[in-house]
Amino acid sequence: MRKYFPNILLLQMLLIPVLLTAAENPTHIWEPYDESADLEELAQHENQNMRFKLLNSKVADKNDLWAAFTEELANFGADRYESLKPLILEQSIASIQRAVALGAFSYEELTTFYIYRIREIELDDARFINALIALNPDAISRARSLDEQRLQGRPVAEDSMFGIPVLLKDNIGFAGLATTAGALALRNNHSDNAFITDRLLENGAVILGKANLSEWAYFFCSDCPSGYSAVGGQTLNPYGRKLFGSGGSSSGSGASMAANYATVAIGSETSGSILSPASANSAVGLKPTTGSLSRSGVVPISATLDTTGPITRSVADAVTLFNAMAGYDIEDTAMPLISDDLALIYRDVSLQGKRLGVIDSFEDDNFYQQAISLLVGSGASAIELSLSSARNPKFSEFLGAEMVRDLAGYLSTKASADVPISSIADLQAFNLVDSDLRAPYGQGLVDMMAELQLSSAELEALRDELQSAAQAQLQQIFTDKQLHVLLSINNRNAGLAALANYPALTIPMGYEDDGRPIGLTLIAPPFQEQELIDIGAKFERLSNARKIAAEYR
Repeated sequence: MRKYFPNILLLQMLLIPVLLTAAENPTHIWEPYDESADLEELAQHENQNMRFKLLNSKVADKNDLWAAFTEELANFGADRYESLKPLILEQSIASIQRAVALGAFSYEELTTFYIYRIREIELDDARFINALIALNPDAISRARSLDEQRLQGRPVAEDSMFGIPVLLKDNIGFAGLATTAGALALRNNHSDNAFITDRLLENGAVILGKANLSEWAYFFCSDCPSGYSAVGGQTLNPYGRKLFGSGGSSSGSGASMAANYATVAIGSETSGSILSPASANSAVGLKPTTGSLSRSGVVPISATLDTTGPITRSVADAVTLFNAMAGYDIEDTAMPLISDDLALIYRDVSLQGKRLGVIDSFEDDNFYQQAISLLVGSGASAIELSLSSARNPKFSEFLGAEMVRDLAGYLSTKASADVPISSIADLQAFNLVDSDLRAPYGQGLVDMMAELQLSSAELEALRDELQSAAQAQLQQIFTDKQLHVLLSINNRNAGLAALANYPALTIPMGYEDDGRPIGLTLIAPPFQEQELIDIGAKFERLSNARKIAAEYR
């Protein structure tokens, strides 16, 4: 008689992995939870902008973020994740490159680590931050191919983006993913790479995915909270999910740095959209001079003011990321010819002879005064001055008129044919079809733009009026006081700097008693980013202020 025991044993062996997978998978499946208790608590928040109407997006399924990586994540495992934490969390690009060179981990493991971490946190109802809109399904395979190149002898410098995972704000084009600007109208916008995306890929970066943002780069609704988009939901601040805003509009980029979702991230700014989320999330944010980095392939607000820029955890990483994005883009008319070889240097320079503008209205801010003391103690001179930075009431009208023009241009030349709108008027009508889903906070700025009737000549005159006033104010201060940089706090003077096209760098300065991060912001004349880096790097080394968010260690 034939014995069937071996076949039964074989069947059992084949079934065990299936049974284990079935038992383990429920812990890795995201399901929307009842947000009502959290929303009721937030409804009593003292800050009106923290009274959220929703947390998770009504259209997103977070399982889609990690669906392409099931096998890799299963093989990676919790033990490997825990063992790599001290080697990756809060580490600089240079430190990571040294670890890879020593064989501590590979680029493939680095990329997998971040995806594993994202899944662990976003599945936790007490820790999720909605910082992402999408992950690149080819990220791990891209990292694996870069490992092969390195093992075959490709030299990799410590300040190289080669093999380093980077998140793009989701208004920056990447051919592997839709570029949505957080808006349902662009949910199927499968556009080509932005110029800076191509530069990153040429330099060996791994595009990890797309970061959430304030919808339409925060030029959409009048009273909506920063960090909200219909596609990505409400971005939360790792330093206080229900306490502090995440800043806008590069909210997901800033929160991702705070939660260590990637090594570095990229944001964009028109007026404060890098400085605000970077300072809110205890990160370093560099808002370059408009014209330093390309904007081609980026969903626009204003051709006059828009720029892309790094959001990182250190000044050194901001330099590395900036250099990997830089290059002359003939398509971007804001770029001077010097941009082709524009590069920053991370170095330790003396502060002797450096004159720092100190704003008198911040005289009672202890963090600001301590920062000045550190810099003066290292040889710099503090020059007190008064600064008026009241927002011109015509500023929103100016941005609106530029967005009407520039968004239409993007939609006609860069957007996918699947996008159902071609103008601001189309966007307004699209959102009215289902405003509860598409514009739960209204679309006040879209309504304003739809009513604008500025001619090209009127827009040019308004641009000249606003820019000339801002430039004259800052030029006079810098000339009269012979300043190298002006010191501010967070994004307090971002609008003035933006209109004058002065670059700015924000660096963690400390934490208020309730844990809220606060940043020191340096402002310099156009194309003086190196001055910002030199003084900013010195302050970073002197203060050593940044701390990891307690719940995200």
